[in-house]
Amino acid sequence: SIFCSTPKRKKYSLVKMNLLMIKLCFFLVLISNGYSTKLDSYPPTCQRIECPNYDVIESGKDYEIRRYNSPMWMSTEPIDDISFVSATRTGFLRLFMYIQGKNDKHEKMEMTAPVMTQVKPSDGPLCSTSFVVSFNVPKKNQPNPPSAEGLHPQKWNESSYAAVRQFSGFVTDSDIPKEAAALSASIAGTKWAAAIEKSRGKDNSTLYTVAQYNSPFEFRGRVNEMWFTFVMDSAIAI
Repeated sequence: SIFCSTPKRKKYSLVKMNLLMIKLCFFLVLISNGYSTKLDSYPPTCQRIECPNYDVIESGKDYEIRRYNSPMWMSTEPIDDISFVSATRTGFLRLFMYIQGKNDKHEKMEMTAPVMTQVKPSDGPLCSTSFVVSFNVPKKNQPNPPSAEGLHPQKWNESSYAAVRQFSGFVTDSDIPKEAAALSASIAGTKWAAAIEKSRGKDNSTLYTVAQYNSPFEFRGRVNEMWFTFVMDSAIAI
């Protein structure tokens, strides 16, 4: 597999690179296979590693409305692919190497959660979709995050909201439309649905976002989230 070959890197020893690639190859195998488990609680990952802060605005039936407190993400350029899983593999590898020191400062950073994949319309061939994969930048690195070729910072403002639905297991391509449809049904007829549709009216807007919280080595208690992100119009009362 192209993802499991060992690239030539000047800044890493062969032994270190082999260890990194073994971990990454294991990740790729796991996320390509569905694994269902009971969803028990809020992502336990956020009790161990850094996650973006948010306020819960409303808890509805099978959904939650959150206001995110200006998180910063490091994001890939759009990846055209016909598969969510394949695109996430590609983006994860680029971002993993970034936090391991493949950046202009040769600086290592802590792993955070979630791994975020934004799904957008694409003009690519063969009905491909455009995916942007992101890592949450650790707070201590947010004032001046290292830069890297093919990556860019993405800052959410104080008006950034998300309608959220949680689901469990290793994410597969077949999960995505099912979970998106379930979230749409949950918020149908609410003011949140109207705000989301208005945000999607912009060119190349995000259709939905998938957030994955767990290490690939965790088989139980996995938590993923389907997000419909939107900017709250001041005309819509909270």
